[in-house]
Amino acid sequence: MAWRGWAQRSWGCGWAWAAPGGCRSCEKLPVTLASPRLLGRRFNFFIQQRCGFRKAPRKGEPRKSDTGTSGEAYKRSALVPPVEETIFYPSPYPIRTLVKPLFFTVGFTGCAFGTAAIWQYESLKSRVQSYFDGIKADWLDSIRPQKEGDFRKEINKWWNNLSDGQRTVTGIIAANVFVFCLWRVPSLQRTMIRYFTSNPASKVLCSPMLLSTFSHFSLFHMAANMYVLWSFSSSIVNILGQEQFMAVYLSAGVISNFVSYVCKVATGRYGPSLGASGAIMTVLAAVCTKVPEGRLAIIFLPMFTFTAGNALKAIIAMDTAGMFLGWKFFDHAAHLGGALFGIWYITYGHELIWKNREPLVKIWHEMRTNSPKKGGGSK
Repeated sequence: MAWRGWAQRSWGCGWAWAAPGGCRSCEKLPVTLASPRLLGRRFNFFIQQRCGFRKAPRKGEPRKSDTGTSGEAYKRSALVPPVEETIFYPSPYPIRTLVKPLFFTVGFTGCAFGTAAIWQYESLKSRVQSYFDGIKADWLDSIRPQKEGDFRKEINKWWNNLSDGQRTVTGIIAANVFVFCLWRVPSLQRTMIRYFTSNPASKVLCSPMLLSTFSHFSLFHMAANMYVLWSFSSSIVNILGQEQFMAVYLSAGVISNFVSYVCKVATGRYGPSLGASGAIMTVLAAVCTKVPEGRLAIIFLPMFTFTAGNALKAIIAMDTAGMFLGWKFFDHAAHLGGALFGIWYITYGHELIWKNREPLVKIWHEMRTNSPKKGGGSK
């Protein structure tokens, strides 16, 4: 699930929770930065709230919190970005901070589904030509002498053996790996925290709602999320199709982050979030809603199986309790927002949004038909 950091204005310390060897324990850290050690599908690290970046104190000077009380000795974890202190400033009018994210969520979701509808239209047009091109390529391969150990041919063979869903999420996984590598560059740490972590107390509110969906600081965090996405990719693409799935996945990342924003503003527990778990929860909830009798199992306990419907109920119950009780392990609000969006889309959204895309596609078709062809013109 998602790892969630927290902060309050008048508190002088945070808590980091770790799970070595499959058990959870806690460790009290100083006010400056709590070291994240539990790496779930969504990952946060504790950050004190002030605007800008503070220079590291000189050697020999005690590190003090902004509340005026001295903290314990500063502890750094290899999981924490190598930025000495990252500080955010929450708005004195927190409700106003949700206005831009709300418009961004609605606008981005509309653009995502509109683009997906046009993409599907263009794909259908080119599919016939691709079919004949494929027949021609197979015929040329049959008369062309084959090379032994051709690496490119092996890659093509592996790619063709993947399902449509696996081929679709390969690009998403590649984007996550690329962003993960950017986290390893020390000079980019401030930029990464600014644009690739979502936080309602940050100066940049909208673009991180999307970019943080592809952002993971921990290798285990990214690997766990991408494994779940890969496992459910074939099922979700068979249900929705490639284009519709991409619209749902990208919209789910933004919507789950907006729900997280609302929860943080309502509770006053600000802190940056990153990870793909909100979007992945939408995928999981959509599959479980569509196929509730399907059997699922935990990766480390394959001998215990349960129905998809029961698994979804348990996840929703846990995240609801965690959100209202203030559990600090995961970003339960983002999880719950993603799961509810997946349930709503499979139940109602597909009929309300995707099946009513015809007017947009018709407008696009007329634009393509009436557009002047290249090289044409009157004398």
